Amino acid sequence: MKIVFSTDQIYLHGGIEKVMALKANYFADVLNYEVTILTTEQNHKKPCYPLSSKVNLIDIEINYNRKKSYFHYSNLAKIPNHFKKWNAVLKQIKPDGLISCNYAFDFYWIPFFKLDVKKYKEYHSSGYFESLDKSNAGFIKKMRYKLNDFIASKYTSNIILNPDEKIYYPYKNLTVIPNPIDETPLTANLENKTIIAAGRIASVKGFDVLIKTWQLVAQKEPLWQLHIYGQGEPDYIKMLQQLIDNFQLTNQVFIKPATNNLLEVLSQHSIYVMSSNTECFPMVLLESLAVGLPIISFDCPTGPRNIITDNEDGFLVENQNCASLAEKIVFLIQNKTSRKAMGIKAKTNSLRFSTPKVMQLWQNLFDSQNLKN
Repeated sequence: MKIVFSTDQIYLHGGIEKVMALKANYFADVLNYEVTILTTEQNHKKPCYPLSSKVNLIDIEINYNRKKSYFHYSNLAKIPNHFKKWNAVLKQIKPDGLISCNYAFDFYWIPFFKLDVKKYKEYHSSGYFESLDKSNAGFIKKMRYKLNDFIASKYTSNIILNPDEKIYYPYKNLTVIPNPIDETPLTANLENKTIIAAGRIASVKGFDVLIKTWQLVAQKEPLWQLHIYGQGEPDYIKMLQQLIDNFQLTNQVFIKPATNNLLEVLSQHSIYVMSSNTECFPMVLLESLAVGLPIISFDCPTGPRNIITDNEDGFLVENQNCASLAEKIVFLIQNKTSRKAMGIKAKTNSLRFSTPKVMQLWQNLFDSQNLKN
């Protein structure tokens, strides 16, 4: 069987890139599929996450200007060349399954691609805020949303990551398949006085709210530290550092660069905390469970509640309630027995999302649609 992932790049740190590498490697190494990752702007850089030698990587070098809107004239002018090169590669490969991993221009033409291939659209972020925007959108934006819905309805399947997302996608061709996580021998000992948060440094992740929350934590536990790992928007990172300075938390809160060894870094901490405004199915929570790290998260739409078992392997607190978040952080800091019991449960519960179990769902989907074996 031949599978193609169509995306922009795989050299930056991110959940899409990480889970794509996991799936591509499993398809290639375990199931012996012929796997290709087709990118538009890899820029001759190495993949961020390890890929099997069996996975083919093809970059068609469209190189959209990401500092400008996708719909800026300089990017729109590149669409014909994008379609021409993309079309030529796909006709040469003749895949059985084609997976669109994000919203790029190819999202709009994939369903109408003439080859006999099953087309899959993945959604890696929650549709929550988009659903709110739809209800208040002007005429032009509503037409764009209607167009997107029409295009999505023409895919063979639309893949969402958790059942709560179903209400945001008015399509009959929906399939729920969560992100997978490989088992790891790493286990956090939960003794270090450090708490970790990680992800793309952007406002949607709520790191500013987390820093404000840490004022309350530091008042009761000044010896504990918060480490925020990631890369992202320079202006937002600068603002976060200003908050740290203004709140006099320079000895307690540290912003650290993204790491290629996140599992190992997670295992060196004692609690994971998530302060996002919205999450669909964050890989970092799966990785935290995998190393036995208890999690404290806002109960934001829609992902954390589908990963964390409240009061068992972590805590879900009222969304954007800093006082409640701080209260649970302090509780786990001061209660080592509870922290370690939750860590044990976290390691066990991570097995729900083991790579073989999740990839079996992909195999079931392919089988149900008669993809070649």
